[in-house]
Amino acid sequence: MKAPARSKPVIAPVVVAGLGIALFYNLISTGPKLDSRPPAPIRPLVQSQVVEMQALQLTAGAFGTVEPRSETDLVSEVSGRIVSTAQGMVTGGFFDAGEVLFEVDPTDYKIALELASAAVAKAVSEVTFAQKDYDRQLDLKQRQSVSQALEDEALKRLQFAKASYREAAARLESAQRDLARTRVVAPYQGRVRSEKIDVGQYVLKGVAVAKLYATDYAEVRLPIQDQDLAYLNVTLSDQGIAKTARPKVSLRANFAGEVQRWEGEVVRTEGEIDVVTRMVNLVARIKSPYQTSVGGAPLAVGLFVEAEILGKRLPGVVKLPRTALRGDSAVFLIDAEQRLRRASVKVIRREGDWVLINEGLSDGDRVCLSAMEDGVEGMQVRIVETNAEVSLR
Repeated sequence: MKAPARSKPVIAPVVVAGLGIALFYNLISTGPKLDSRPPAPIRPLVQSQVVEMQALQLTAGAFGTVEPRSETDLVSEVSGRIVSTAQGMVTGGFFDAGEVLFEVDPTDYKIALELASAAVAKAVSEVTFAQKDYDRQLDLKQRQSVSQALEDEALKRLQFAKASYREAAARLESAQRDLARTRVVAPYQGRVRSEKIDVGQYVLKGVAVAKLYATDYAEVRLPIQDQDLAYLNVTLSDQGIAKTARPKVSLRANFAGEVQRWEGEVVRTEGEIDVVTRMVNLVARIKSPYQTSVGGAPLAVGLFVEAEILGKRLPGVVKLPRTALRGDSAVFLIDAEQRLRRASVKVIRREGDWVLINEGLSDGDRVCLSAMEDGVEGMQVRIVETNAEVSLR
């Protein structure tokens, strides 16, 4: 019987398994211990800015096109042939106030003036004779040697002579004015926009021969949002703003390859809201637009410009990025322990990516600028300094 000899191979696996278990427990007992404490919270890294309240000059921006303050159709008040024109009486030409722009042949009007003068002299003689005759008839009446009919006839001749004199005097005045109108004088300092006139040409009374515009001032209509009126010293009732209270305007445009600048002031509003754009038009005036400094360019009519209108000046304002706002009227402050503290503020204006705040903050407060979607009161943070550039005047 040899069957019991087969039990030896079973012992080897059991021994190997036992050694493995012993090794496993040895590794567990001698390995590193796991720390059961919760990990320290990760503090978010945020940008911040230290508040420094400053005086701020509020402004409003607008765009507009330069226009003349006054534009006129030049019309001859008499008919006749042109005998002379001014040197500046060409398209684009300049002229001064009171300058003779052109002259119509005055010969016929001088003759008419002589005839009217002669008629006045004749009428004066007739009035004098009629007055003496009437006085004589009154004297005879007092002596009862003349009839009432003769007195009435003398009075009638006197009244007729006086009426003839008034008519002659009126014709004389008309002739004098017509002669003066043969010289067409510029009503203001200006420039010729277009003309159709030359020496030898016959012009008719009442027919326009040129278009002129004034150059002593230029004007720009500046449309702004109605809410911007809150930042300017202007209201819709200001048809004419007092000279001492007119807001200053800075204009700029790219002209002849360079950025040019001009200074002016708002002189009035158009007093209504545009039904299409829902904007209010301010009118800025610029003095002597064609008188330029060295290297400067004229503020030519038709030029498209960008305007900055200076408004109210506030004593204590801070300018912050819009990301600093929590809702519409709150920010997060960072205290000495670098914890978030919510503070209510007053936003007086929003300018693109910036907001202007004048209440709720003090000098030295540190404001969190990062957009904290999950930020809560008391959260601890880490700080990164930010030198936010602000434009305060």
